[in-house]
Amino acid sequence: MAMLIAVNVGMPRDVPWNGRVTHTGVWKQPVTGPRMVRKLNIDGDGQGDRNGHGGPYRAVLVYQMDSYRYWQKYLHRNDFTHGQFGENFTVDGLPDDEVCIGDRYRVGDALFEVTQPRVTCYRVALRMDEPRMPALLVAHGRPGFYLKVLAEGAVQAGDEIVKVSTGPEAMTVAEIDAVLYKPGRSRAQVERALRIPALSPGWKTSMQSLMDEYDSKGRAGGSTALTAAAGSPPPAWPGFRPLVVTHIAPESMSIFSFTFAAIDGSALPPALPGQFVTVRMHPDPQGAPVVRSYSLSGRPGDTHYRISVKQEPHGAGSGYLHRHVAVDDVLEVAAPRGTFTLEQDEAAVVLISAGVGATPVLAMLHELADNRDRRPVWWLHGARDGTEHPFAEEARALLSRLPGGRLHVAYSRPREDDSPGADYTSTGRLTPQLLLTLGLPPDANAYICGPVGFMDDMTQALVGCGLDPAQIHTETFGSVTAITPGVVPTDAPAPHMPAHPAGTGTGASVSFARTGLVVPWDPGYGTLLELAEACDIPVRWSCRTGVCHTCETAVVSGRVDYSPDPIDLPAEGNALICCSQPPADITLDL
Repeated sequence: MAMLIAVNVGMPRDVPWNGRVTHTGVWKQPVTGPRMVRKLNIDGDGQGDRNGHGGPYRAVLVYQMDSYRYWQKYLHRNDFTHGQFGENFTVDGLPDDEVCIGDRYRVGDALFEVTQPRVTCYRVALRMDEPRMPALLVAHGRPGFYLKVLAEGAVQAGDEIVKVSTGPEAMTVAEIDAVLYKPGRSRAQVERALRIPALSPGWKTSMQSLMDEYDSKGRAGGSTALTAAAGSPPPAWPGFRPLVVTHIAPESMSIFSFTFAAIDGSALPPALPGQFVTVRMHPDPQGAPVVRSYSLSGRPGDTHYRISVKQEPHGAGSGYLHRHVAVDDVLEVAAPRGTFTLEQDEAAVVLISAGVGATPVLAMLHELADNRDRRPVWWLHGARDGTEHPFAEEARALLSRLPGGRLHVAYSRPREDDSPGADYTSTGRLTPQLLLTLGLPPDANAYICGPVGFMDDMTQALVGCGLDPAQIHTETFGSVTAITPGVVPTDAPAPHMPAHPAGTGTGASVSFARTGLVVPWDPGYGTLLELAEACDIPVRWSCRTGVCHTCETAVVSGRVDYSPDPIDLPAEGNALICCSQPPADITLDL
Protein backbone atom coordinates (compact mmCIF):
# COMPACT_ATOMS: atom_id res chain seq x y z
CA MET A 1 0.00 0.00 0.00
CA ALA A 2 1.38 3.44 -1.00
CA MET A 3 1.55 6.05 1.75
CA LEU A 4 1.73 9.83 2.02
CA ILE A 5 5.00 10.50 3.86
CA ALA A 6 4.90 14.32 3.96
CA VAL A 7 2.67 17.21 2.93
CA ASN A 8 4.83 20.14 1.80
CA VAL A 9 3.75 23.73 1.15
CA GLY A 10 5.39 27.06 0.52
CA MET A 11 4.38 30.47 -0.79
CA PRO A 12 6.29 32.11 -3.66
CA ARG A 13 9.21 34.34 -2.80
CA ASP A 14 11.90 36.32 -4.57
CA VAL A 15 15.24 34.51 -4.72
CA PRO A 16 18.57 35.95 -6.00
CA TRP A 17 19.77 33.99 -9.02
CA ASN A 18 22.52 34.65 -11.62
CA GLY A 19 22.56 38.36 -10.88
CA ARG A 20 18.77 38.58 -11.20
CA VAL A 21 15.77 37.77 -9.07
CA THR A 22 13.38 34.90 -9.72
CA HIS A 23 9.92 34.60 -8.17
CA THR A 24 9.38 30.98 -7.22
CA GLY A 25 7.42 28.70 -4.95
CA VAL A 26 9.81 25.76 -5.33
CA TRP A 27 10.88 25.93 -1.65
CA LYS A 28 8.37 23.64 0.09
CA GLN A 29 8.40 22.73 3.78
CA PRO A 30 6.62 19.78 5.46
CA VAL A 31 3.67 20.60 7.71
CA THR A 32 2.05 18.62 10.49
CA GLY A 33 -1.60 17.79 10.93
CA PRO A 34 -4.36 17.79 8.34
CA ARG A 35 -4.35 20.26 5.44
CA MET A 36 -7.23 21.04 3.08
CA VAL A 37 -6.52 20.33 -0.57
CA ARG A 38 -8.40 22.72 -2.87
CA LYS A 39 -8.99 22.64 -6.62
CA LEU A 40 -5.93 24.83 -7.28
CA ASN A 41 -3.53 23.97 -4.44
CA ILE A 42 -3.13 23.05 -0.80
CA ASP A 43 -3.91 25.55 1.93
CA GLY A 44 -0.73 27.52 2.57
CA ASP A 45 0.79 26.70 -0.84
CA GLY A 46 1.30 28.77 -3.97
CA GLN A 47 3.07 28.84 -7.33
CA GLY A 48 5.30 31.64 -8.57
CA ASP A 49 4.85 31.08 -12.31
CA ARG A 50 1.33 30.06 -13.29
CA ASN A 51 2.34 29.51 -16.93
CA GLY A 52 4.40 26.46 -16.03
CA HIS A 53 2.94 25.41 -12.70
CA GLY A 54 -0.36 25.45 -10.88
CA GLY A 55 -3.89 25.54 -12.22
CA PRO A 56 -6.51 22.78 -11.99
CA TYR A 57 -4.45 20.21 -13.90
CA ARG A 58 -1.29 20.90 -11.86
CA ALA A 59 -2.69 21.49 -8.41
CA VAL A 60 -0.48 19.00 -6.52
CA LEU A 61 3.04 17.78 -7.39
CA VAL A 62 4.07 14.29 -6.29
CA TYR A 63 7.57 12.88 -5.80
CA GLN A 64 8.65 9.50 -4.44
CA MET A 65 10.95 8.36 -1.64
CA ASP A 66 12.44 5.77 -3.97
CA SER A 67 13.63 8.60 -6.22
CA TYR A 68 15.00 10.41 -3.16
CA ARG A 69 17.14 7.38 -2.42
CA TYR A 70 18.16 7.08 -6.08
CA TRP A 71 19.35 10.70 -6.30
CA GLN A 72 21.10 10.57 -2.96
CA LYS A 73 23.22 7.75 -4.29
CA TYR A 74 23.67 9.20 -7.79
CA LEU A 75 24.60 12.70 -6.58
CA HIS A 76 26.53 11.49 -3.50
CA ARG A 77 24.43 13.65 -1.18
CA ASN A 78 22.76 13.10 2.19
CA ASP A 79 21.28 16.56 2.79
CA PHE A 80 17.77 16.00 1.38
CA THR A 81 14.64 17.00 3.31
CA HIS A 82 11.01 16.43 2.40
CA GLY A 83 9.96 18.91 -0.28
CA GLN A 84 13.51 18.88 -1.68
CA PHE A 85 12.25 18.46 -5.24
CA GLY A 86 9.56 21.11 -4.95
CA GLU A 87 6.84 18.52 -4.45
CA ASN A 88 3.67 18.88 -2.39
CA PHE A 89 3.29 15.17 -1.64
CA THR A 90 6.33 13.09 -0.74
CA VAL A 91 5.11 9.50 -1.10
CA ASP A 92 6.28 5.97 -0.50
CA GLY A 93 5.31 3.99 -3.62
CA LEU A 94 3.70 5.34 -6.84
CA PRO A 95 6.81 5.03 -9.06
CA ASP A 96 6.79 6.93 -12.37
CA ASP A 97 7.14 3.72 -14.38
CA GLU A 98 3.96 2.27 -12.82
CA VAL A 99 1.63 5.22 -12.25
CA CYS A 100 -0.42 5.97 -15.39
CA ILE A 101 -1.95 9.16 -16.74
CA GLY A 102 -5.61 9.06 -15.72
CA ASP A 103 -5.07 6.88 -12.63
CA ARG A 104 -7.24 7.97 -9.72
CA TYR A 105 -6.23 7.84 -6.07
CA ARG A 106 -7.96 8.59 -2.78
CA VAL A 107 -5.81 10.19 -0.10
CA GLY A 108 -7.47 11.09 3.16
CA ASP A 109 -10.76 12.80 2.29
CA ALA A 110 -9.63 13.95 -1.19
CA LEU A 111 -9.79 12.31 -4.63
CA PHE A 112 -7.09 12.90 -7.25
CA GLU A 113 -6.37 12.13 -10.92
CA VAL A 114 -2.92 11.94 -12.54
CA THR A 115 -2.68 14.48 -15.40
CA GLN A 116 0.94 14.85 -16.59
CA PRO A 117 4.61 14.50 -15.67
CA ARG A 118 6.48 17.33 -13.97
CA VAL A 119 7.34 20.19 -16.34
CA THR A 120 11.08 20.57 -16.96
CA CYS A 121 12.14 23.78 -15.27
CA TYR A 122 15.32 25.44 -14.07
CA ARG A 123 13.81 26.09 -10.64
CA VAL A 124 14.25 22.52 -9.51
CA ALA A 125 17.93 23.01 -10.37
CA LEU A 126 17.92 26.18 -8.29
CA ARG A 127 16.31 24.40 -5.33
CA MET A 128 18.64 21.42 -5.60
CA ASP A 129 21.75 23.53 -6.25
CA GLU A 130 22.39 21.18 -9.16
CA PRO A 131 22.30 22.82 -12.65
CA ARG A 132 21.89 19.45 -14.40
CA MET A 133 18.76 18.49 -12.47
CA PRO A 134 16.05 19.20 -15.12
CA ALA A 135 17.91 17.07 -17.66
CA LEU A 136 18.67 14.35 -15.13
CA LEU A 137 15.00 13.98 -14.15
CA VAL A 138 14.05 13.30 -17.77
CA ALA A 139 17.11 11.26 -18.75
CA HIS A 140 16.69 8.91 -15.78
CA GLY A 141 12.91 8.60 -16.13
CA ARG A 142 12.13 10.06 -12.69
CA PRO A 143 10.21 13.31 -13.31
CA GLY A 144 7.41 12.97 -10.75
CA PHE A 145 3.87 13.92 -11.71
CA TYR A 146 0.95 16.29 -11.17
CA LEU A 147 -2.51 15.60 -9.76
CA LYS A 148 -5.85 17.19 -10.49
CA VAL A 149 -8.17 17.49 -7.47
CA LEU A 150 -11.47 15.78 -8.31
CA ALA A 151 -12.87 16.08 -4.78
CA GLU A 152 -11.51 18.49 -2.18
CA GLY A 153 -10.67 17.21 1.27
CA ALA A 154 -8.23 17.07 4.15
CA VAL A 155 -5.00 15.06 3.91
CA GLN A 156 -2.08 14.53 6.26
CA ALA A 157 1.19 12.64 6.55
CA GLY A 158 0.56 8.96 7.26
CA ASP A 159 -2.55 8.71 5.07
CA GLU A 160 -2.80 5.61 2.92
CA ILE A 161 -2.96 6.18 -0.84
CA VAL A 162 -5.70 4.00 -2.30
CA LYS A 163 -5.91 3.42 -6.03
CA VAL A 164 -9.49 3.86 -7.24
CA SER A 165 -9.11 3.22 -10.99
CA THR A 166 -6.52 2.86 -13.77
CA GLY A 167 -6.31 5.41 -16.54
CA PRO A 168 -7.35 4.42 -20.07
CA GLU A 169 -4.45 3.30 -22.29
CA ALA A 170 -2.40 2.51 -19.13
CA MET A 171 0.34 4.90 -20.26
CA THR A 172 2.83 5.50 -17.47
CA VAL A 173 4.22 8.86 -16.40
CA ALA A 174 7.73 7.79 -17.44
CA GLU A 175 6.54 6.61 -20.88
CA ILE A 176 4.65 9.77 -21.83
CA ASP A 177 7.53 11.91 -20.54
CA ALA A 178 9.87 10.03 -22.88
CA VAL A 179 7.43 10.42 -25.80
CA LEU A 180 7.65 14.19 -25.52
CA TYR A 181 11.28 14.69 -24.56
CA LYS A 182 13.28 11.73 -25.89
CA PRO A 183 14.00 10.35 -29.38
CA GLY A 184 12.64 6.97 -30.42
CA ARG A 185 8.94 7.70 -29.94
CA SER A 186 6.38 5.98 -32.17
CA ARG A 187 3.19 7.19 -33.77
CA ALA A 188 1.26 4.54 -31.81
CA GLN A 189 2.48 6.06 -28.54
CA VAL A 190 1.38 9.53 -29.60
CA GLU A 191 -2.04 8.19 -30.63
CA ARG A 192 -2.40 6.47 -27.25
CA ALA A 193 -1.55 9.67 -25.42
CA LEU A 194 -4.16 11.64 -27.37
CA ARG A 195 -6.84 9.13 -26.35
CA ILE A 196 -6.37 9.83 -22.62
CA PRO A 197 -9.10 12.23 -21.44
CA ALA A 198 -7.26 13.11 -18.22
CA LEU A 199 -4.09 14.36 -20.00
CA SER A 200 -3.60 18.08 -19.31
CA PRO A 201 -4.37 20.57 -22.12
CA GLY A 202 -0.73 21.61 -22.45
CA TRP A 203 0.45 18.06 -22.98
CA LYS A 204 -2.43 17.36 -25.36
CA THR A 205 -1.28 20.31 -27.46
CA SER A 206 2.27 18.95 -27.55
CA MET A 207 1.06 15.46 -28.50
CA GLN A 208 -1.14 16.94 -31.23
CA SER A 209 1.89 18.79 -32.61
CA LEU A 210 3.74 15.48 -32.82
CA MET A 211 0.76 13.90 -34.57
CA ASP A 212 0.57 16.78 -37.04
CA GLU A 213 4.23 16.19 -37.83
CA TYR A 214 3.52 12.52 -38.52
CA ASP A 215 0.57 13.46 -40.73
CA SER A 216 2.59 15.96 -42.78
CA LYS A 217 5.96 14.22 -43.01
CA GLY A 218 5.43 10.67 -41.86
CA ARG A 219 7.72 11.21 -38.89
CA ALA A 220 7.96 13.33 -35.80
CA GLY A 221 10.85 15.03 -34.03
CA GLY A 222 10.64 15.84 -30.36
CA SER A 223 11.36 19.54 -30.82
CA THR A 224 8.40 20.05 -33.14
CA ALA A 225 6.08 19.57 -30.17
CA LEU A 226 8.08 21.93 -27.97
CA THR A 227 8.97 24.98 -30.07
CA ALA A 228 7.89 26.72 -33.25
CA ALA A 229 11.56 27.11 -34.21
CA ALA A 230 11.57 23.47 -35.29
CA GLY A 231 8.75 23.99 -37.80
CA SER A 232 10.99 25.36 -40.54
CA PRO A 233 12.32 22.76 -42.99
CA PRO A 234 16.09 22.20 -43.03
CA PRO A 235 17.99 24.98 -44.84
CA ALA A 236 18.74 24.30 -48.50
CA TRP A 237 22.47 24.96 -47.95
CA PRO A 238 24.69 25.45 -44.90
CA GLY A 239 25.90 28.90 -43.92
CA PHE A 240 26.26 31.63 -46.53
CA ARG A 241 26.80 31.31 -50.28
CA PRO A 242 27.63 34.03 -52.82
CA LEU A 243 24.71 35.26 -54.94
CA VAL A 244 24.79 37.91 -57.62
CA VAL A 245 22.49 40.94 -57.72
CA THR A 246 20.62 40.85 -61.05
CA HIS A 247 18.03 43.60 -60.59
CA ILE A 248 17.31 46.60 -58.34
CA ALA A 249 13.94 48.36 -58.41
CA PRO A 250 12.18 51.00 -56.29
CA GLU A 251 8.86 49.92 -54.76
CA SER A 252 8.07 53.19 -52.96
CA MET A 253 9.92 56.32 -51.82
CA SER A 254 11.75 54.34 -49.14
CA ILE A 255 11.57 50.67 -50.21
CA PHE A 256 13.79 49.03 -52.84
CA SER A 257 13.81 45.46 -54.13
CA PHE A 258 16.98 43.48 -54.81
CA THR A 259 16.90 40.31 -56.89
CA PHE A 260 19.57 37.63 -56.35
CA ALA A 261 20.53 34.72 -58.58
CA ALA A 262 23.08 31.92 -58.49
CA ILE A 263 26.42 32.95 -59.96
CA ASP A 264 26.43 29.96 -62.31
CA GLY A 265 22.88 30.66 -63.50
CA SER A 266 21.38 27.55 -61.90
CA ALA A 267 17.96 27.69 -60.24
CA LEU A 268 17.95 28.57 -56.57
CA PRO A 269 16.13 26.12 -54.27
CA PRO A 270 12.45 27.05 -53.87
CA ALA A 271 11.43 28.93 -50.76
CA LEU A 272 8.19 28.63 -48.84
CA PRO A 273 5.89 31.67 -49.08
CA GLY A 274 6.64 33.89 -46.10
CA GLN A 275 10.23 32.82 -45.46
CA PHE A 276 13.24 35.14 -45.19
CA VAL A 277 16.93 35.08 -46.06
CA THR A 278 19.86 36.46 -44.11
CA VAL A 279 22.41 38.66 -45.90
CA ARG A 280 25.98 39.21 -44.71
CA MET A 281 27.64 42.44 -45.85
CA HIS A 282 31.12 43.86 -45.37
CA PRO A 283 30.89 47.69 -45.39
CA ASP A 284 34.28 47.89 -43.65
CA PRO A 285 36.65 45.11 -44.80
CA GLN A 286 38.64 45.59 -41.59
CA GLY A 287 35.62 45.58 -39.28
CA ALA A 288 32.86 43.22 -38.27
CA PRO A 289 30.35 42.18 -40.94
CA VAL A 290 26.80 43.50 -40.94
CA VAL A 291 24.20 40.72 -40.86
CA ARG A 292 20.52 41.37 -41.57
CA SER A 293 17.44 39.27 -42.37
CA TYR A 294 14.93 40.25 -45.07
CA SER A 295 11.68 38.64 -46.18
CA LEU A 296 11.44 37.18 -49.65
CA SER A 297 8.81 39.22 -51.48
CA GLY A 298 8.78 37.50 -54.87
CA ARG A 299 7.07 34.47 -56.32
CA PRO A 300 8.07 31.41 -54.22
CA GLY A 301 8.57 29.20 -57.30
CA ASP A 302 10.97 31.55 -59.08
CA THR A 303 14.52 30.46 -59.81
CA HIS A 304 15.79 33.64 -58.14
CA TYR A 305 15.13 35.43 -54.84
CA ARG A 306 13.74 38.93 -54.36
CA ILE A 307 14.04 40.86 -51.10
CA SER A 308 12.52 44.26 -50.45
CA VAL A 309 14.30 46.59 -48.03
CA LYS A 310 13.18 49.79 -46.33
CA GLN A 311 15.92 52.40 -46.14
CA GLU A 312 16.13 53.36 -42.48
CA PRO A 313 17.68 56.77 -41.65
CA HIS A 314 20.57 55.22 -39.72
CA GLY A 315 20.31 51.61 -40.83
CA ALA A 316 23.73 50.03 -41.39
CA GLY A 317 22.38 47.21 -43.55
CA SER A 318 19.76 49.10 -45.54
CA GLY A 319 22.10 52.07 -45.98
CA TYR A 320 24.85 49.88 -47.39
CA LEU A 321 22.46 48.11 -49.77
CA HIS A 322 20.95 51.34 -51.08
CA ARG A 323 24.13 53.38 -51.40
CA HIS A 324 26.77 50.85 -52.38
CA VAL A 325 25.25 47.72 -53.95
CA ALA A 326 24.75 47.66 -57.70
CA VAL A 327 23.68 45.12 -60.32
CA ASP A 328 26.35 42.41 -60.80
CA ASP A 329 27.64 42.84 -57.24
CA VAL A 330 27.97 39.66 -55.20
CA LEU A 331 26.62 39.30 -51.66
CA GLU A 332 26.67 36.46 -49.14
CA VAL A 333 23.19 35.04 -48.58
CA ALA A 334 21.97 32.26 -46.28
CA ALA A 335 19.27 29.79 -47.32
CA PRO A 336 15.58 30.65 -46.79
CA ARG A 337 14.29 30.03 -43.29
CA GLY A 338 11.32 30.79 -41.11
CA THR A 339 8.07 29.35 -39.81
CA PHE A 340 5.86 32.30 -40.83
CA THR A 341 4.57 30.37 -43.83
CA LEU A 342 1.26 29.76 -45.56
CA GLU A 343 -0.77 26.92 -44.04
CA GLN A 344 -1.72 24.13 -46.44
CA ASP A 345 -5.41 23.80 -45.61
CA GLU A 346 -8.83 24.89 -46.86
CA ALA A 347 -9.41 27.85 -44.54
CA ALA A 348 -9.95 31.37 -45.84
CA VAL A 349 -6.85 33.58 -45.81
CA VAL A 350 -6.45 37.08 -44.34
CA LEU A 351 -3.19 38.88 -45.20
CA ILE A 352 -2.60 42.03 -43.11
CA SER A 353 0.41 44.34 -43.38
CA ALA A 354 1.69 47.85 -42.88
CA GLY A 355 4.56 49.44 -44.79
CA VAL A 356 7.43 47.10 -45.63
CA GLY A 357 5.59 44.39 -43.65
CA ALA A 358 3.89 43.60 -46.96
CA THR A 359 6.93 41.64 -48.13
CA PRO A 360 6.27 38.15 -46.63
CA VAL A 361 2.51 38.27 -47.15
CA LEU A 362 3.07 39.37 -50.77
CA ALA A 363 4.96 36.12 -51.34
CA MET A 364 1.93 34.31 -49.91
CA LEU A 365 -0.34 36.22 -52.29
CA HIS A 366 1.88 35.12 -55.19
CA GLU A 367 1.49 31.50 -54.12
CA LEU A 368 -2.29 31.79 -53.86
CA ALA A 369 -2.57 33.51 -57.25
CA ASP A 370 -0.32 30.96 -58.98
CA ASN A 371 -2.61 28.20 -57.71
CA ARG A 372 -5.77 30.09 -58.71
CA ASP A 373 -6.89 29.43 -55.16
CA ARG A 374 -10.69 29.56 -54.85
CA ARG A 375 -10.79 30.38 -51.14
CA PRO A 376 -11.73 33.87 -49.92
CA VAL A 377 -8.49 35.87 -49.67
CA TRP A 378 -8.37 39.29 -47.99
CA TRP A 379 -5.49 41.70 -48.70
CA LEU A 380 -5.48 44.42 -46.01
CA HIS A 381 -2.68 46.97 -46.13
CA GLY A 382 -1.91 50.24 -44.40
CA ALA A 383 0.37 52.97 -45.80
CA ARG A 384 0.87 56.70 -45.30
CA ASP A 385 0.08 57.66 -48.89
CA GLY A 386 0.65 56.60 -52.50
CA THR A 387 4.37 57.38 -52.41
CA GLU A 388 4.82 54.99 -49.47
CA HIS A 389 2.57 52.24 -50.80
CA PRO A 390 4.81 49.38 -52.03
CA PHE A 391 3.63 46.70 -54.46
CA ALA A 392 0.33 48.49 -55.14
CA GLU A 393 -0.07 47.38 -58.75
CA GLU A 394 1.54 43.99 -58.16
CA ALA A 395 -0.90 43.15 -55.36
CA ARG A 396 -3.93 44.27 -57.38
CA ALA A 397 -2.83 42.16 -60.34
CA LEU A 398 -2.41 39.10 -58.15
CA LEU A 399 -5.79 39.60 -56.48
CA SER A 400 -7.47 39.85 -59.89
CA ARG A 401 -6.44 36.22 -60.49
CA LEU A 402 -8.21 35.03 -57.34
CA PRO A 403 -11.97 34.35 -57.56
CA GLY A 404 -12.34 35.23 -53.88
CA GLY A 405 -9.81 38.06 -53.74
CA ARG A 406 -10.78 41.11 -51.67
CA LEU A 407 -8.83 44.33 -51.11
CA HIS A 408 -8.82 47.06 -48.49
CA VAL A 409 -6.03 49.66 -48.46
CA ALA A 410 -5.97 52.38 -45.79
CA TYR A 411 -3.95 55.61 -46.30
CA SER A 412 -3.33 57.48 -43.06
CA ARG A 413 -2.41 60.75 -44.87
CA PRO A 414 -3.50 60.55 -48.52
CA ARG A 415 -2.14 63.21 -50.89
CA GLU A 416 -4.32 65.28 -53.17
CA ASP A 417 -3.41 63.14 -56.19
CA ASP A 418 -4.15 59.86 -54.37
CA SER A 419 -7.46 58.66 -55.75
CA PRO A 420 -9.99 57.16 -53.29
CA GLY A 421 -11.44 53.93 -54.65
CA ALA A 422 -8.57 53.54 -57.10
CA ASP A 423 -5.45 53.98 -54.96
CA TYR A 424 -6.93 53.40 -51.53
CA THR A 425 -10.16 52.28 -49.87
CA SER A 426 -10.35 54.30 -46.66
CA THR A 427 -8.66 57.23 -44.94
CA GLY A 428 -6.93 56.56 -41.64
CA ARG A 429 -5.05 53.61 -40.26
CA LEU A 430 -6.01 49.96 -40.23
CA THR A 431 -7.73 49.80 -36.87
CA PRO A 432 -9.49 47.12 -34.84
CA GLN A 433 -12.75 49.00 -35.41
CA LEU A 434 -12.24 48.83 -39.19
CA LEU A 435 -11.53 45.09 -39.13
CA LEU A 436 -14.78 44.48 -37.26
CA THR A 437 -16.71 45.98 -40.20
CA LEU A 438 -15.18 43.77 -42.90
CA GLY A 439 -17.00 40.53 -42.12
CA LEU A 440 -13.86 38.41 -41.82
CA PRO A 441 -14.69 34.69 -41.44
CA PRO A 442 -13.94 33.36 -37.93
CA ASP A 443 -12.40 30.16 -39.34
CA ALA A 444 -9.77 32.01 -41.42
CA ASN A 445 -6.01 31.77 -41.10
CA ALA A 446 -4.58 35.27 -40.64
CA TYR A 447 -1.01 36.42 -41.33
CA ILE A 448 0.18 39.78 -39.98
CA CYS A 449 3.45 41.63 -40.55
CA GLY A 450 4.32 45.16 -39.53
CA PRO A 451 5.44 47.11 -36.45
CA VAL A 452 5.01 45.27 -33.16
CA GLY A 453 2.23 47.58 -31.91
CA PHE A 454 0.37 47.19 -35.19
CA MET A 455 0.58 43.39 -35.00
CA ASP A 456 -0.64 43.42 -31.39
CA ASP A 457 -3.61 45.61 -32.31
CA MET A 458 -4.50 43.49 -35.33
CA THR A 459 -4.22 40.28 -33.32
CA GLN A 460 -6.60 41.57 -30.67
CA ALA A 461 -9.00 42.78 -33.37
CA LEU A 462 -9.00 39.39 -35.11
CA VAL A 463 -9.74 37.63 -31.83
CA GLY A 464 -12.62 40.08 -31.48
CA CYS A 465 -13.80 38.96 -34.93
CA GLY A 466 -13.99 35.41 -33.62
CA LEU A 467 -10.68 34.00 -34.91
CA ASP A 468 -8.91 31.37 -32.83
CA PRO A 469 -5.56 32.82 -31.59
CA ALA A 470 -3.89 29.62 -32.87
CA GLN A 471 -4.91 30.66 -36.40
CA ILE A 472 -3.32 34.11 -36.14
CA HIS A 473 0.32 34.18 -37.30
CA THR A 474 2.75 37.10 -36.94
CA GLU A 475 6.27 37.79 -38.17
CA THR A 476 8.79 39.76 -36.13
CA PHE A 477 12.16 40.85 -37.50
CA GLY A 478 13.45 42.55 -34.41
CA SER A 479 14.25 40.68 -31.25
CA VAL A 480 11.77 37.98 -30.29
CA THR A 481 9.62 38.35 -27.20
CA ALA A 482 11.63 37.04 -24.27
CA ILE A 483 10.58 33.95 -22.31
CA THR A 484 12.30 33.93 -18.92
CA PRO A 485 9.88 32.15 -16.58
CA GLY A 486 9.76 33.48 -13.06
CA VAL A 487 12.45 36.13 -13.52
CA VAL A 488 11.32 39.39 -11.95
CA PRO A 489 11.12 41.94 -14.79
CA THR A 490 13.37 44.97 -14.83
CA ASP A 491 13.98 47.76 -17.33
CA ALA A 492 15.80 46.04 -20.19
CA PRO A 493 18.46 48.10 -21.99
CA ALA A 494 18.94 47.82 -25.72
CA PRO A 495 21.23 44.97 -26.81
CA HIS A 496 24.88 45.91 -26.35
CA MET A 497 28.37 44.49 -26.23
CA PRO A 498 29.09 42.70 -22.93
CA ALA A 499 29.86 45.19 -20.19
CA HIS A 500 32.41 42.79 -18.71
CA PRO A 501 34.11 40.60 -21.33
CA ALA A 502 34.64 37.08 -20.05
CA GLY A 503 38.28 36.78 -21.10
CA THR A 504 40.68 37.19 -23.97
CA GLY A 505 38.51 35.32 -26.47
CA THR A 506 39.19 32.31 -28.67
CA GLY A 507 39.25 33.96 -32.08
CA ALA A 508 35.70 32.86 -32.84
CA SER A 509 32.92 35.41 -33.12
CA VAL A 510 29.20 35.19 -32.47
CA SER A 511 26.93 37.25 -34.75
CA PHE A 512 23.40 37.96 -33.58
CA ALA A 513 21.51 38.52 -36.83
CA ARG A 514 18.42 40.24 -35.40
CA THR A 515 20.31 42.70 -33.24
CA GLY A 516 23.39 43.29 -35.39
CA LEU A 517 25.92 42.53 -32.65
CA VAL A 518 29.13 40.64 -33.37
CA VAL A 519 30.78 39.50 -30.13
CA PRO A 520 34.10 37.69 -29.61
CA TRP A 521 33.47 34.31 -27.98
CA ASP A 522 35.17 33.23 -24.80
CA PRO A 523 34.55 29.98 -22.88
CA GLY A 524 34.11 32.09 -19.76
CA TYR A 525 30.59 32.92 -20.92
CA GLY A 526 29.65 29.26 -20.43
CA THR A 527 26.98 28.95 -23.12
CA LEU A 528 25.63 30.90 -26.06
CA LEU A 529 22.55 31.63 -23.96
CA GLU A 530 24.66 33.19 -21.23
CA LEU A 531 26.52 35.28 -23.81
CA ALA A 532 23.22 36.56 -25.20
CA GLU A 533 22.09 37.41 -21.66
CA ALA A 534 25.35 39.30 -21.06
CA CYS A 535 24.42 41.40 -24.12
CA ASP A 536 20.82 41.94 -22.89
CA ILE A 537 19.53 40.25 -26.03
CA PRO A 538 15.96 38.99 -25.46
CA VAL A 539 16.13 35.21 -25.14
CA ARG A 540 13.79 32.29 -24.49
CA TRP A 541 14.49 29.45 -22.08
CA SER A 542 13.01 27.31 -19.34
CA CYS A 543 15.10 24.28 -18.36
CA ARG A 544 18.58 25.62 -19.33
CA THR A 545 19.83 22.03 -19.65
CA GLY A 546 18.83 20.90 -23.17
CA VAL A 547 15.44 19.33 -22.41
CA CYS A 548 12.55 21.68 -23.12
CA HIS A 549 13.76 23.22 -26.45
CA THR A 550 12.38 26.63 -25.50
CA CYS A 551 15.79 28.10 -26.40
CA GLU A 552 15.95 26.39 -29.81
CA THR A 553 17.38 28.92 -32.27
CA ALA A 554 18.17 28.86 -35.98
CA VAL A 555 21.88 28.72 -36.80
CA VAL A 556 22.38 30.80 -39.93
CA SER A 557 26.01 29.76 -40.28
CA GLY A 558 28.46 27.75 -38.21
CA ARG A 559 27.84 24.95 -35.75
CA VAL A 560 27.85 24.27 -32.01
CA ASP A 561 29.34 21.81 -29.57
CA TYR A 562 27.11 20.60 -26.74
CA SER A 563 27.90 20.29 -23.05
CA PRO A 564 25.89 18.60 -21.70
CA ASP A 565 24.43 16.73 -24.64
CA PRO A 566 20.72 17.52 -25.09
CA ILE A 567 18.12 14.83 -24.38
CA ASP A 568 16.85 15.11 -27.98
CA LEU A 569 18.67 16.97 -30.75
CA PRO A 570 17.00 20.08 -32.21
CA ALA A 571 15.74 20.29 -35.77
CA GLU A 572 18.38 20.33 -38.50
CA GLY A 573 19.89 23.80 -38.82
CA ASN A 574 18.97 24.78 -35.25
CA ALA A 575 20.79 24.74 -31.92
CA LEU A 576 19.88 24.61 -28.26
CA ILE A 577 21.78 27.65 -27.05
CA CYS A 578 21.30 26.85 -23.34
CA CYS A 579 23.86 24.03 -23.46
CA SER A 580 26.08 24.83 -26.45
CA GLN A 581 29.29 26.62 -27.32
CA PRO A 582 30.66 27.67 -30.75
CA PRO A 583 33.91 25.98 -31.89
CA ALA A 584 34.25 28.61 -34.67
CA ASP A 585 32.45 31.68 -36.03
CA ILE A 586 28.68 31.37 -35.80
CA THR A 587 25.65 33.46 -36.79
CA LEU A 588 22.45 33.01 -34.78
CA ASP A 589 18.93 34.17 -35.64
CA LEU A 590 18.76 36.24 -32.45
